[in-house]
Amino acid sequence: MPLHPEIASFLATLPAPPEGPLDPVAMRAGDEAHVPPLQERLPLHAVEDLTARTASGAVPVRVYTPSAADSHGVIVYFHGGAFFLGSLETHDHVARSLAAETGLKVVSVGYRLAPEAAFPAGLDDCHAVVRWVAEQGETLGWDGRTLAVAGDSSGGNFAAAVAARAHDEGFDRITHQILYYPSLDLDFDVDRYPSLRENAVGNGLETAGLKPFNAFYLDSGADPADPLVSPVKRPDLTGLPPALVVTAEFDPLRDEGELYGRRLREAGVDATVARYPGAGHGFVQHFSWIPEYHEVFSRTRDFLAGH
Repeated sequence: MPLHPEIASFLATLPAPPEGPLDPVAMRAGDEAHVPPLQERLPLHAVEDLTARTASGAVPVRVYTPSAADSHGVIVYFHGGAFFLGSLETHDHVARSLAAETGLKVVSVGYRLAPEAAFPAGLDDCHAVVRWVAEQGETLGWDGRTLAVAGDSSGGNFAAAVAARAHDEGFDRITHQILYYPSLDLDFDVDRYPSLRENAVGNGLETAGLKPFNAFYLDSGADPADPLVSPVKRPDLTGLPPALVVTAEFDPLRDEGELYGRRLREAGVDATVARYPGAGHGFVQHFSWIPEYHEVFSRTRDFLAGH
């Protein structure tokens, strides 16, 4: 099917990107300006801003509690934004929908961003918050069972990297990894995956933009050959948590996500790959108000319940 008409109509209204180098400060301000006021957001039982005191330092987190139950499973969520954009605010609606649809508590992580924070600062923050959740489980109301990591785009990169790093360190509390159109290979040779050419232009994220958007992270010391930077390059995927990998038909990053899912299955990991027709990169963040894309949250609920 073609690009969803609602997405195509929205993309047609966007101005051409400004020429010259990217300005992280201005781009962040632009994103924040589109955050809806609190009274227009999906209501939940409780939403609380906390500071996680971790081995990585003090990390801001936002905790979403869907109901008055004494304990819940927990999803630790890492927002996307090419490692230099995004915040607790810009992805607040995603975290709210995750909590509401799954019935699990969501801990959204305000990790440090490139270029101000060099690699591996952001990854360290995400990894440390997962351990903090396990350590503070009783205080947070964690049920001691489900502890999932989830993320969209670059946040999906962090979710996969955190799951792998935890496995290597013998930390076995992570039960699931949920990757929404993840950025898993930061080597941007356009011949590596057919989707980089098939979906190069006209669908929102463009292949030519991948290098400049990720340059802040790579220039801060992230090596694309490192499996913690490009999780699809990890040679051995055995022993990793069950995975839900969501991809978008018209996303340049589609094929690397689907390759990761296949490699997980080949390594004996229970991995589900779900491609959303008509969707482009970023559809969970930007277009989950469309019913067929909001379904990603109920799919996530069913995945968590089934494992």
